[in-house]
Amino acid sequence: MKYVALTEEKIEIEPLFAKLINPKYGAINTFTGTIREWTGEVHTEKIRYTAYAEMALKEMERLATSVEEKYDASVVIVHRLGELELSDIAVFIGVSTAHRAESYEASRLIIEELKKCVPIWKEEFDTDKIRWGGSTRHEN
Repeated sequence: MKYVALTEEKIEIEPLFAKLINPKYGAINTFTGTIREWTGEVHTEKIRYTAYAEMALKEMERLATSVEEKYDASVVIVHRLGELELSDIAVFIGVSTAHRAESYEASRLIIEELKKCVPIWKEEFDTDKIRWGGSTRHEN
């Protein structure tokens, strides 16, 4: 099972988590990315995400399928678009697998590949200026 989506609505975690529950699997790993206020010395006020939606969904689907096949997993990937305030959820990734090691590994793979390959752009409104792609001083 896989589910991928782009949304301009608030991401609700519980119904997405419910999609991952399956008696076949004993591990569910989730990653929730939120809007943080500080990246080093850069003070962020809000972020706007935009996307080439058709291509982004195709890439998200490709990524989910690849993880589903490699790890025998269920996968959920949801990314928010539009203007987000501090602490808003920007991305939810969920993976369920038979064992925890695969679930952790697959979840990490998805977020790293999502950031590299999916055409979603971040316009970061900081107190000193607007940055496209955000600050590159801190990767975590």
